[in-house]
Amino acid sequence: MRTPLVAGNWKMHGRLDMARELAARIAAGAPHGVELALCPPYPYLGVLQQTLTGTPVALGAQNLAEQAEGAFTGEVAGEMLAEFGCRYVLVGHSERRSLYGETDAVVATKFQRAQAAGLVPVLCLGESQAEREAGQTDSVVGRQLDAVLETAGVAAFHQAVIAYEPVWAIGTGLTASPEQAQAVHAFIRQRLARQDAGVAAATRVLYGGSVKADNAASLLAEPDIDGGLIGGASLDADSFLAICQVASL
Repeated sequence: MRTPLVAGNWKMHGRLDMARELAARIAAGAPHGVELALCPPYPYLGVLQQTLTGTPVALGAQNLAEQAEGAFTGEVAGEMLAEFGCRYVLVGHSERRSLYGETDAVVATKFQRAQAAGLVPVLCLGESQAEREAGQTDSVVGRQLDAVLETAGVAAFHQAVIAYEPVWAIGTGLTASPEQAQAVHAFIRQRLARQDAGVAAATRVLYGGSVKADNAASLLAEPDIDGGLIGGASLDADSFLAICQVASL
């Protein structure tokens, strides 16, 4: 059985005191039977490393550089993140793709860099509203996944997580229905299974897109949804822990 993972992506929200208090409250209320991770902004990693040490909550980052080191002003290497206790790192989040022009090739490179640094990449996949309405969901998600499979190989997913995050459901209040989400999760797992059935069965595929306490149960009840990548709800300890509690059942 795949252990559920619930990861909170704080994006560029909050200030230091809020981050420290929020992380402490989440760690204190973390339920058994589910893995938790928090992905705060870069400047708070050091403080949260101290806050979360010895707790069941892992630390993650929201992005990493394509390179291990060098003259790349403003970038942060995966090795640096690992030194601050990060276990996970988001790769290819829709905002990185749409706002900063990260291509499938760039995302595939970052996926490999994350693993080279000893981090577990959380590979984000998803389609826009226009692509869904045009019936292109499978082709878009398949293309994004194939870029990594062709570069890193299917065996790399032994040490990776996938997050399906429909772009049209991020920060909009819209949520894919459980049936819509399950269909894409099943498609992703089938895509992996074409190369390795064992990897496909073991890989955790998270859902991200306006997940809240009141819709988490119906989403997480689907057989191919193994947890959540939580945005806005992760900025409230009670809301986030309610989702985690559902995932632990």
